[in-house]
Amino acid sequence: MPDRHVPLRLHPDRLLPPDPGVRDLALRLYESVRSAPILSPHGHVDPLLLVHDEPFTDPATLLITPDHYVTRLLHAAGVPLAQLGVGQGRLTQDQARGVWRRLCEHWAVFRGTPVRYWLESELAEIFGVDERPGADSADRIYDRIAACLTQPDFRPRALFRRFGIEVLATTDDPCDDLAAHRALAADDDWDGRVIPTFRPDRYLEPAGQDWAAAVARLGEAANTDTGDFDGYVQALEVRRRYFVEHGATSADHSHADVRTDPLPHADAARIYAAALKGEATDGECTALRRHMLGEMARMSCEDGLAMTLHPGVRRNHHTPTFDRFGPDTGHDIPIPVEFTDALRPLLERYGTHPGFRLVLFTLDETVFSREIAPLAGFYPSVYAGAPWWFLDAPDAIRRYRRAVTETAGFTRTSGFVDDTRAFCSIPARHDMSRRLDCGVLAELVAEHRLDEDEAFETAADLVAVNPRKAFKL
Repeated sequence: MPDRHVPLRLHPDRLLPPDPGVRDLALRLYESVRSAPILSPHGHVDPLLLVHDEPFTDPATLLITPDHYVTRLLHAAGVPLAQLGVGQGRLTQDQARGVWRRLCEHWAVFRGTPVRYWLESELAEIFGVDERPGADSADRIYDRIAACLTQPDFRPRALFRRFGIEVLATTDDPCDDLAAHRALAADDDWDGRVIPTFRPDRYLEPAGQDWAAAVARLGEAANTDTGDFDGYVQALEVRRRYFVEHGATSADHSHADVRTDPLPHADAARIYAAALKGEATDGECTALRRHMLGEMARMSCEDGLAMTLHPGVRRNHHTPTFDRFGPDTGHDIPIPVEFTDALRPLLERYGTHPGFRLVLFTLDETVFSREIAPLAGFYPSVYAGAPWWFLDAPDAIRRYRRAVTETAGFTRTSGFVDDTRAFCSIPARHDMSRRLDCGVLAELVAEHRLDEDEAFETAADLVAVNPRKAFKL
């Protein structure tokens, strides 16, 4: 029996409204922003990828292994993470082909998911694949992509330019020397903009494993004594300034909640000293972290870094998987989160501070209309962050627009963030967002709630203006 060859075709109207009249306007709106440069203000691409500009080793390492959006669903379907190359470093060609076969054999698990949209877009638009993944087609598709990866046009810098990326923000540890960013900035053959992002989570969680050792390293990086609380705060300030000097425009924070209750200085200093000795209680550690989130806002007012909050995730939900494969391997699970009372202490002090930017993201959809939109609709500092992670999906993005716009409008939203470790998924993710936003705008015009010229202007703003304002790009 011959192998089946099922075509892979991307419909030009995908994700647009089904009504023909509305769809026609949505398509025209989309065409007006389709080729606009990509601003990627939050992601996890390693800058060394662009420094070295070496050919990608194989299709599996490029498209599957680093992308927890992909591996988690395959794991749920019964494919062990070890069979997907997770945590194994460089794969042999036989291993990589095996990983690719696992994806294609389980292609059905991605039906109806945004992951399928992204992967199909990558396969067809980047690599020219014209058949649907499956057990029969796995090797042919692998060979086609592998052949592409040997060509200069498919090296990282060439793809960066081809994707139309204007700004790419990485996510970086405060102790990072940012040598990769310096190398790119000094490279006369490189004209792209890659900027670091200050991510201090591990240094703000005294209950975290090896926190005291991490704080000691922070002091070394800042050339500051972190033996007491004041030195600790100063070290964070020093490292933030270092990031600003290297092009950073934002600081990113992700904790279980966003409470910002301040502590008297004496209490903060006492808890800090106890935490260094491993003697602080869980409650005290949480109190210090909440106090420090307010300190981060103060620092943002002083050094100009936009402050982004990504709360409401139970990290590393499955301990055996974490122990074997480490973090960011697909088992972080959303939890409910409250913003209004939690952020009041911070916003009482800094919510109207000139130049302060606070971008609020959530994995809990219930707070979009109840809390985030009203906060963004009053405080000049607050922006409603785009749906991300489990919510960067077609229906969730549409719900976000409808939930937020009626209270805060379009101008108080952040613009799309791709939040990806999978480099080739960046254009696919931004394309999905642009199509969906243009569909929402076309529906507002069809309902006579928006004029057509306003829809075109708003479509352009969502791509090019909002992220610049929210993230100070």
